[in-house]
Amino acid sequence: MKHNAYLIPWDKKSLKVNQTEILILGSGIAGLYASLKLKGEYQVTIITKSRITESNTEHAQGGIAVALNVDDSPGVHIEDTLKAGAGLCNIEAVKIMAEKGPECVRDLINLGTEFDRVNNELDFTREAAHSKNRVLHALGDATGGEIERALVEVVQKSSGIRVEENTFVIDLLREADQSIAGALVYNEDNKKMEAWLAKAVVLATGGIGQLYKYTTNPEVATGDGLAAAYRAGAELMDMEFVQFHPTALLLPGAPSFLISEAARGEGAKLVNHQGERFMENISGKELAPRDVVARAIWSQMKTGQVYLDFTFASIQRLEERFPKISKTCLQYGIDITKTPVPIGPAAHYMMGGIKVNNGGETNLPNLYACGECACSGLHGANRLASNSLLDGLVFSAVIAGTIKKKKLTMPTWAEIINFPASQEGIQDTIKETKGPPQLKSEIREIMWEKVGIIRHEEGLREAAQTLEHYSHHFFPELRVEEMELANMLELSLLIAEAALHRHESRGGHFRSDYPLAREDWRKHCVQKKGDRNISYESI
Repeated sequence: MKHNAYLIPWDKKSLKVNQTEILILGSGIAGLYASLKLKGEYQVTIITKSRITESNTEHAQGGIAVALNVDDSPGVHIEDTLKAGAGLCNIEAVKIMAEKGPECVRDLINLGTEFDRVNNELDFTREAAHSKNRVLHALGDATGGEIERALVEVVQKSSGIRVEENTFVIDLLREADQSIAGALVYNEDNKKMEAWLAKAVVLATGGIGQLYKYTTNPEVATGDGLAAAYRAGAELMDMEFVQFHPTALLLPGAPSFLISEAARGEGAKLVNHQGERFMENISGKELAPRDVVARAIWSQMKTGQVYLDFTFASIQRLEERFPKISKTCLQYGIDITKTPVPIGPAAHYMMGGIKVNNGGETNLPNLYACGECACSGLHGANRLASNSLLDGLVFSAVIAGTIKKKKLTMPTWAEIINFPASQEGIQDTIKETKGPPQLKSEIREIMWEKVGIIRHEEGLREAAQTLEHYSHHFFPELRVEEMELANMLELSLLIAEAALHRHESRGGHFRSDYPLAREDWRKHCVQKKGDRNISYESI
């Protein structure tokens, strides 16, 4: 793979050039809400890889955590978030999320989001590591889909927002002073590369779940925004911290469908192949932090299948609360009211990402990031359940506020750094021995087995060496699957290297050879292109 700012050779003379004042990449909760907060004052364009509704937001089940219940407060929400984050949270970012959260969620409701209610009052439930019932849900277990529906409807009716679907972000366009000036994209409808110039670029491109063999994330979650930002010179932070959801459907031939944490919040029990509960003697039991539950399940799976048992509940309650889970399991012959559901952990969420300050700014002028692709240290080493939707919501609003205080200028096409084609090294390609589908499968297997739930030095070193070899010898062509693969390679190597260098266990990062957390490792890992040495920043 080419080790410079751009993934694919291109020439300024041959590209169609579009302009917009604000370019938002991604159409999940963060991208959509940012567009609504910026419209009116700016001409806004949303670019999205697939359809506007396809994102991790759409697939979020459990809900959105917010301190709106009568016995709750932002202060208690802050405490719970810090506790789950295992000593690595950015306290100021946590305060911003918890304190601005109620206002932003009320705005979501005003925009048409219909959360579940009981006697016309909002219905709050509890998930792992929350001390209060603070998780709002919609349509039982389809919260993300309902939020996405409401936001998409408002966006599509807004005259000041343009949406470009089926458009893949290849790279960020740069000026000579490292300022970000827009994006280089591949329009799948006309099969052509295009340029978008913008006064500011907001990355809201989501996570990296597809780097792993088992994931709850949709197929679009290949980390394209993170990889493009990294190539452009943006710093990435805490890439070793990947959250594995403890309970995903585990059946031959079935996708790794998420079984929401809310199920355990409602009382569903984890049992091993002998029908025994194995969380009984662990603090928090089924509602312990996700990393604890995932490792306990992983350990039990060495001797047999693990199950989530819903059969305690009334059929009516299950149908009301988990219609999506019930329907999906039934497609595979499992009636959750009668039969325990076979489950296993799956890659779910990236706590790390593009390093941003509390205003959503990156180290590159005119580039902002929010949602799962961003990392301010908000989630620390382990995200608290249902804080992800609130993160995307709050910090997209924060970014809108940051941008409105700036004096923005439109870049000129003449100032953009060009990248003409070069034949140097092109023949040195791994595609002669491995096709892209085989290589993708191998990357996902390596990440699952060696950079997954339980890690150790030998496996991490082997993974890094293999991934680095592939990365140096893979040259993507102008096809989405190959560009995705290049991004997956780049990010997989960064995660493996970050995990190799963190000599402790904390939150989502567990090393069997360094099983304890260490005070001298209460620091953030920072990686930047062109610098092979990982740097660290103290909390």
